[in-house]
Amino acid sequence: MSEREFDVIVFGASGYTGKLVAEYMGKEYGNDKSIRWAIAGRNKDKLSSVKKDLNLNERVSIIEVDSTNKDSLDSMTSSAKCILTTVGPYQLYGSSLVQSCSENGTDYVDLTGEPGWMYEMINAHQDTAKKSGARIVFSCGFDSIPFDLGVYFVQQAAQEKYGKPAKHVRGRVKAMNGEFSGGTIASLGATMATLKEKPELIQVLSNPFSLTEGFEGPAQLDDSKVLLDEKLNMWVTPFVMAPINTKNIHRSNALLGHAYGEDFCYDEMMIAGEGEEGKQIADAMNSSNPMGGDNLPQPGEGPSKESREQGSYDVLFFADFDEGSIEARVTGDMDPGYGSTSKMIAESALCLVQDCEDLSGGMYTPAPAMGDKLIKRLTKNAGLTFDIL
Repeated sequence: MSEREFDVIVFGASGYTGKLVAEYMGKEYGNDKSIRWAIAGRNKDKLSSVKKDLNLNERVSIIEVDSTNKDSLDSMTSSAKCILTTVGPYQLYGSSLVQSCSENGTDYVDLTGEPGWMYEMINAHQDTAKKSGARIVFSCGFDSIPFDLGVYFVQQAAQEKYGKPAKHVRGRVKAMNGEFSGGTIASLGATMATLKEKPELIQVLSNPFSLTEGFEGPAQLDDSKVLLDEKLNMWVTPFVMAPINTKNIHRSNALLGHAYGEDFCYDEMMIAGEGEEGKQIADAMNSSNPMGGDNLPQPGEGPSKESREQGSYDVLFFADFDEGSIEARVTGDMDPGYGSTSKMIAESALCLVQDCEDLSGGMYTPAPAMGDKLIKRLTKNAGLTFDIL
């Protein structure tokens, strides 16, 4: 793809998250003449305003794209090595773009947390992507990079220490300070609407192995109710992103040739605290709806710069063995849904283009696609940390 005009096109750059991605690209790579990138969307005037507001380099091109027109999409995807898209909900606005990238041998990264749609895209386009060489990588934001790479990271440490992977990894969200994006909330609404039209997807959403293409692993711990984590001596409560992250992690294991084992179990929950007080907090968290209320952000809306910069997250991963546990920690320095996510997806796109020459075409999750290369980029550039404690 060396003859392509652009390395990366940020599609949806006039939207809230897309503008954050463009801002990050301009700040971190604006003076790097070796990276050829552009911003794209359906409204050229809005894109021009974004370019002016962010003071982007003149070299950054503006591309007007009609996402409902295949020729328009094909023109964009055939001009780039990688399309970075923030235009969701993806089940409403992303299917034609995945098809176009798959057919034109163009790499692709998104922020989807929509496993039903991912299931459909894998079934529809995997063979085409493999043939064309397109590397399609889903879920390159808070869902699911810190979790997918966190499990990958702790399992590497387990392999190094014990010569084998852990059969069971516990993901425990210690802290998460920030807001859910309007896009995440809209995706949930779109999923519920889709289930009415396609009730067969209910089984996909309820099965932790729905993205492993026929492989069915062992029964998993029920992480949908409050429980006492006896190894931590802490009460833990269901984590809203677990149904998405768990499916991606099991897909990663399958794509890695079951590097974690065919009997691998993973559960993901949020730490509430110790003792009776911890139990009360866990119950209260479980009974509340983090995506409910009257003042929810709409797609294209989000928190202030100050709020984004005050946000953070801290996630622990425990690889359990009879001899003990290996504990890893992944942190992010900005709010998960916007600030950190915009940096993660930008680095994912650049990682594919610059660091993954040997990766063959197909439909991926972050860990098997980019693994250590992406961890290195995220720790160097994007404010994440990966540590063994």
